[in-house]
Amino acid sequence: LGEPVFDVRECQLRGTTYAAPLRVLVRLVIYDKEAPAGSNVVKDIREQEVYMGEMPLMTDTGTFVINGTERVIVSQLHRSPGVFFDHDKGKTHSSGKLLFSARVIPYRGSWLDFEFDPKDNVFVRIDRRRKLPATVLLRALGYDTEQILGMFFETDTFSLTKRTVKVNLGARTAAR
Repeated sequence: LGEPVFDVRECQLRGTTYAAPLRVLVRLVIYDKEAPAGSNVVKDIREQEVYMGEMPLMTDTGTFVINGTERVIVSQLHRSPGVFFDHDKGKTHSSGKLLFSARVIPYRGSWLDFEFDPKDNVFVRIDRRRKLPATVLLRALGYDTEQILGMFFETDTFSLTKRTVKVNLGARTAAR
């Protein structure tokens, strides 16, 4: 790296980038192609300093001056895809009841947050926006009332005839 053409203040006034020229020493080795096979005979070696461009420099305050404007680099966190389960440790509700939640983070697309309220109702948030009942999402995905009830509740079926009563307790109907 060479010396910068202007200092930081001058770059801000002129609207230029505070940078230093980047030069690289390049060596070109020329081999004799008429030499016997398998042997590399050096015919000539040339070295030259080549200008590669301008490299922005960091100022004493940890910023960069790009086109006369002071810029800062801000790192960004990336959440790993998957499903994350959590609870509020009893802090949200006055009775100390644990309120559970789950967050679905896809490789790409919207995040889904599923939350329980103190009355054990399930709500969903899409990209941390408005809280909706989870049934609204399930209906948007094409499930009807019977299928939604089958997902969350066990059903007892009774069949009555003149002589017998058949009871099927706790059957879960699978939603498709």
